[in-house]
Amino acid sequence: MIAGIIFLVTLILIIWQPRGLKIGTTAVLGAIASLAFGVVSWSDVVEVTSIVWDATLAFIGIIILSMVLDEIGFFEWAALKMAKLSGGSGKKMFVYSLLLGAVVAAFFANDGAALILTPIILSKMRILKLDSKAIFAFVMAGGFIGDSASNPLVISNLTNIVTADYFHLGFWEYARQMFLPNLLSIVASIAVLYLYFHRSIPKSVDVSLLKDPKDVIKNSKLFALSWIFLGVLLVGYFVGDMYHIPVSIFALGGALLFLSIASHYKAVKPWMTIKIAPWQVVWFSIGLYIVVFGLKNAGLTHYLAQILASWQDSHIQSVYGTGFLAALLSSIMNNMPTVMVMDLAIDHIGATHLAYANILGCNLGPKMTPIGSLATLLWLHVLANKGVKIGWKEYMKVGLIVTPPVLAISLLGLV
Repeated sequence: MIAGIIFLVTLILIIWQPRGLKIGTTAVLGAIASLAFGVVSWSDVVEVTSIVWDATLAFIGIIILSMVLDEIGFFEWAALKMAKLSGGSGKKMFVYSLLLGAVVAAFFANDGAALILTPIILSKMRILKLDSKAIFAFVMAGGFIGDSASNPLVISNLTNIVTADYFHLGFWEYARQMFLPNLLSIVASIAVLYLYFHRSIPKSVDVSLLKDPKDVIKNSKLFALSWIFLGVLLVGYFVGDMYHIPVSIFALGGALLFLSIASHYKAVKPWMTIKIAPWQVVWFSIGLYIVVFGLKNAGLTHYLAQILASWQDSHIQSVYGTGFLAALLSSIMNNMPTVMVMDLAIDHIGATHLAYANILGCNLGPKMTPIGSLATLLWLHVLANKGVKIGWKEYMKVGLIVTPPVLAISLLGLV
């Protein structure tokens, strides 16, 4: 009972953020309460930290790298290139914007897509003088694809890194297993989102209103170098996999290296970039996971393990059951705590193969509600700062209709 109350209060405060209380601070306060009431022990804190340190540091690295690339015009160039390639067709622009979102989510995580790409796409929609219905269609679809396409690589989502670390899934092994499910997720997302929003998508847009892509590049040498650097970094992830090197070594190390290169070209102010990086996510991850560990100690993991075990006689039932259970829990109590308790339950019954279904559920399920993932909360915050406010009713009307069929199709890749 105490563990449940602490979790609910912590989650409510994270969503509400009274008096500007930051999410990381709230999660740490929840962790302190869990310790004070004896829900978790200091040994639990050590265990949680050992599970999430790699994921949180890798996330910080990915965001720092994204911020530097954003400073030199990398993402704005990509967005303008996408718009120009559409040739003025509203339908093509809609599809291309989703493909761009899928690529950004794959290499710069869903949170990177929410923080960096969303404001760029929104600004271009306004320059193109699209009406409110069209803007809503583009931003909602972009927010959805950011999570639904964040499955292909270990670095594509915090949930991926946590699960890969917990079950010792290699970078290549993970990418190989999730290639088909992610491809199905992207195709299904585009198809379902298009069917839902097709009436709001303009037939044509005047792309001549937009700048030429090359005009937004702030440093041509660094822009050219960035492509080489990203290629080398991707190779580094696979090499690191061969030698069992934590992914954060490459993600954070690579980000700091590129930051220093950008500083040499005077493209960024390194200390300012480091200062404004989302360090609160580190405290959020550790703090919230400690709170969730209290639920595990209270028996939640045991109950979930019993449910999962009841489906083991049928491979299809276990895959779909795991995926949709993870999705439901993620939509209710956020995917960060869900992925941990589900990983613990999966490990309890020795069904490591269900880890991938859990990831799909935790990455797609959050789209049913605004509180489902950190990326969605960040996305809503970014939009609100840009004057676009999306209410719970508006959001859930889309999320509850679009998410289930996309998740069902994605899980086919694991059957």
